[in-house]
Amino acid sequence: MFDITVLLPEGLSLSLAFAFVGFSFFTSAITASLGLGGGIMMLAGLAMVFTPTVVIPFHGFVQLGSNGFRALMLKAYIHWQLILWIGLGMVLGSLLGGSLAVALPESVFLAAIGIFILYSVWGPQPKVAVRGPFASFFGGTAIAALGMIIGATGPLVANFLKSLTDRRDVVATHSMIMTINNLAKVTAFTLFGFAFGQYLPLMLAMIASGFLGTWLGSHLLHRMPERTFRVGFKAVLTLVALNLLRSAIWP
Repeated sequence: MFDITVLLPEGLSLSLAFAFVGFSFFTSAITASLGLGGGIMMLAGLAMVFTPTVVIPFHGFVQLGSNGFRALMLKAYIHWQLILWIGLGMVLGSLLGGSLAVALPESVFLAAIGIFILYSVWGPQPKVAVRGPFASFFGGTAIAALGMIIGATGPLVANFLKSLTDRRDVVATHSMIMTINNLAKVTAFTLFGFAFGQYLPLMLAMIASGFLGTWLGSHLLHRMPERTFRVGFKAVLTLVALNLLRSAIWP
């Protein structure tokens, strides 16, 4: 009988692998329903198990599948004119940020991810109007460089979409921008020597479950009152972020 555990990263149990596959379904459902949030929760969950040097590229690969599928489903609503200069900036930013990320100590990675999660949950969301090719290119570069260190930058990308009023346009265009960002991130980490091979079966399984979560997410989350969901969402992410900061200070 084939031993499925040989497909898993070293030291990861089968039960935990199944938990991550289910978690990918859940976080994709959140993003499909609310537009944002699932990527940050995925980042927090991965950070509880894997080292920071694995979390960011792993997260980028899984989110590439999730965002790519969402963009494909909503391709008719993508505003391509908003994407060109942002995408070019993200290619440059991923290379610049990757050269820094591979040199950072693990404790700095943990602290950066923890602080980012806390800010995303409790801090004021940035309200920066991004207009024009230069501003889009510079913004894309900065966001992609930052994403190589903290992982989930979806809330920052949302600033490029202030001019869109239809929710379908926002979700579709946001998904396409994040697809470009994640593709650039995965490419940069590959160039800098990250070995995706041992994680590939688990990542592909998580992407597949993410497809289902994206497809069915809105139906599953309608049963929970939004206020109850958001309180629980903030509480869980806060506890995870505080634990990451504790690990950074007291390994």
